[in-house]
Amino acid sequence: MNRPMVAAGRRLVPGRALAWPSIIMLLAWMLIPLLMTLYFSTQYYNLLYPGKSAFVGLQNFTYFFTYPSFWTSVLNTVLLVGSVLLITVVGGVLISVLVDLPFRGQGIVRILLISPFFIMPTVAALVWKNLLMNPVSGLFAWMARLVGLTPVNWFSDWPLLSVILVVAWEWLPFAILIFVTALQSLDREQLEAAQLDGAGPLAVFRHLTLPHLARPVAVVVMVESMFLLNLFAEIFVTTNGGPGDATTNVPFLVYTQALLEFDVGAASAGGLVAVVLANIMAVFLIRLIGKSLTTQH
Repeated sequence: MNRPMVAAGRRLVPGRALAWPSIIMLLAWMLIPLLMTLYFSTQYYNLLYPGKSAFVGLQNFTYFFTYPSFWTSVLNTVLLVGSVLLITVVGGVLISVLVDLPFRGQGIVRILLISPFFIMPTVAALVWKNLLMNPVSGLFAWMARLVGLTPVNWFSDWPLLSVILVVAWEWLPFAILIFVTALQSLDREQLEAAQLDGAGPLAVFRHLTLPHLARPVAVVVMVESMFLLNLFAEIFVTTNGGPGDATTNVPFLVYTQALLEFDVGAASAGGLVAVVLANIMAVFLIRLIGKSLTTQH
């Protein structure tokens, strides 16, 4: 009785041995940069003076936490992530419900709605900065002058709002794609039965559509949060973190420490702080979404 089990165990050993090199490579790829970041976070290491490195303990963390723009960057990060999530989830649900209704040209409209998601972030930021929000030659300025209004200098007068609009425009197609796909699996018989019982569009939306979209909303929130917490390209291209620190988030603050002030030690400490903040927000979102899903089911 034990011979087949022994033979199976022997067959598993070569398979595991063949998997170990890949596992070791993956661990090394993940752990070596993290360990180097931990090491440099305890060192004074300036790129202008590479020969003057020294152990400083937790001084880099103290310096990063007391940096004038730190709390502003944390607030900007929270506002950016929260605002974009709100716009994409609410707007994505509403637009998806509308385009789910049958009409002529439905397929073309869906393709047009989803296509902005495939534009590179740098290109999207340049288009919004130079073609749409430019106070002199932009489309919005032309529309304002057309009705006798003074054009708005978006990235100077409303810098954080401008970045939020650009990023939300990039991620709204992703939410629409997920929600439109999810609506295809909505039980049509249940929908028709509700309509026959006299349920109006608002009642159907509240009691059938929204509960059905609970899990897709959770997916959108989790995926977008992971990317939005690392947002950099749009800020770098449009506002460069300014005016002042009005659009500086935590990743951009780490960039300024590393490549503008050449302080690798402080940037490494900031990178670890950013990882901790991202994990705190991820845990909060997971618990929030988990409760909502439990309530739905």
